[in-house]
Amino acid sequence: MSALDMFWAAPPVSRTITAAAVLLSVPTWMGFIDPYYVVFLRHQLFTLTSLPQFWRLVTPLILTGPKLGMILDPYFLYTYGSQLETAATRFSQPGDFFVYLIFVCLMILLLGGVYLQGIMLLSPLTLALAYTYAQENPDRQLSYFIVTFSAKWLPYAMLAGTFVMSSPQEALLQATGLVAAHAYDFVTKIWPEHGGGQRYLVTPQIVQRWFAQPGGIPQQRAFGTAYTGRAAATQNVPQQQAGGGGGWASGFSGGNWGNRGQGRRLGGE
Repeated sequence: MSALDMFWAAPPVSRTITAAAVLLSVPTWMGFIDPYYVVFLRHQLFTLTSLPQFWRLVTPLILTGPKLGMILDPYFLYTYGSQLETAATRFSQPGDFFVYLIFVCLMILLLGGVYLQGIMLLSPLTLALAYTYAQENPDRQLSYFIVTFSAKWLPYAMLAGTFVMSSPQEALLQATGLVAAHAYDFVTKIWPEHGGGQRYLVTPQIVQRWFAQPGGIPQQRAFGTAYTGRAAATQNVPQQQAGGGGGWASGFSGGNWGNRGQGRRLGGE
């Protein structure tokens, strides 16, 4: 399999954001792009002296660190992102991971960019992915540098590493990713399931259609292999006669059994 085939076989959201991080960061840290024009500067988003620089809502979230960061940051971004996109039970419907990513990024922009005035926000995003990954796999054993521990401690180990090797201010900025990921858990799971509230954050139908695969294509999940529903087979079938619905089916469309005869007992008249 060629490198291009491997790229297109990767999960769509994770491969796109990782490729964007590489394509932006490499020329930036090689001196072809001035970092001033891609970091988060609130006063440059809405200015009366020039055109609004709306790209600053995206570029700070995909700009890696220099030197070794150009390798490690995309690696962790893709590793945790692809694991969640393909194997997380909470992202079982098409487009769920995309909505999660949009929500988390908006929270990081508000908390890390606007409130804490951070200018590079990929570190909080990576921590948010690691936190959600830890929630999905709390007992999986991981090796972080030379230490082995359960995955549930991963985000806190990352925070501790940033605190020691960088600064308390950088650790505080990175922690906004943990807050953003936990806020997603709260509005989608904790509050609806345990607080008796309504789930307001759902994946819109239009987003589900963007990410829906053609019918019958297998999707590898952590709990087995799922097959996308065959829309053509149930397009003109009444709802009570169609299969389970919901877009992700087991490969059986639930035939129209109501139109079959009563049948006969074997050996009977």
